[in-house]
Amino acid sequence: MITDSPVLLLAPRINETGLQLRTAAGLRGLRAYTATSWRAPRELLGAAVHVYGGPLFADAVGQELGLALLEPAEDWLARLPPALTGRRVSATTLAEARTLRGPAFVKPPADKLFAARVYPDGGALPGPELLDGDTPVLVSEVVRFRTEYRLFVLDGAVRAGSRYAVDGELSVAPLGPDGSEVLAFASDVLAASASQAPLPSAVVVDVGRTDHGWAVVEANAAWASGGYAAEPADVLDVVLRSSCPAAQLPSSDGPFRRELPEVVR
Repeated sequence: MITDSPVLLLAPRINETGLQLRTAAGLRGLRAYTATSWRAPRELLGAAVHVYGGPLFADAVGQELGLALLEPAEDWLARLPPALTGRRVSATTLAEARTLRGPAFVKPPADKLFAARVYPDGGALPGPELLDGDTPVLVSEVVRFRTEYRLFVLDGAVRAGSRYAVDGELSVAPLGPDGSEVLAFASDVLAASASQAPLPSAVVVDVGRTDHGWAVVEANAAWASGGYAAEPADVLDVVLRSSCPAAQLPSSDGPFRRELPEVVR
């Protein structure tokens, strides 16, 4: 059993961000452990574990390892003012979304239960034979993001950021010339969020530039988000807070704790 120092547990199918975080953890003196299966490693039971991986992996190991995983509220985007979202956004159910008569961008707010994309109408969404009608979804007016940026947020401030898309295509780069504008807009978003749509203390917020100005794309769990060109050491700070041992969870983050399933071995 490993109990002498915190452990960063990485999913078996480690990605580029996972590799960067493993290196950053090692430089900090933390143990980094890459899982060999989708089970909680026996040798980590009782340790102070943090996790980086997708929702399915986190659900598979989280309960046994005593993790508190933070994620934004499902309706966070819909609760922001339209001046920040740049479009109409509603939090609803899949059953309601199936009644749409025109095009809309529809996505599950957290887990990737179906493809997040523009659907021509509600009839093109997954049917009841695939997903229950009470499945939460976000429905957005269709807009075109010219550039998109990922921001790792800790305690209401941006700790790291990266560009990740241009005209809908993957395009990874540092924040670059737009950095000051990105951070200025992010400051407005985080200020509004603090009063109208609270976020967990560690989270990822994506923003972008449309033809009409800056707008929020979405918010996601930091423990399951790619870092792209963001500074790995700063990303690690956010990831560690977002997936901490339950005993270390601040009471203010309680409402953002992901509900983990019981895993029967």
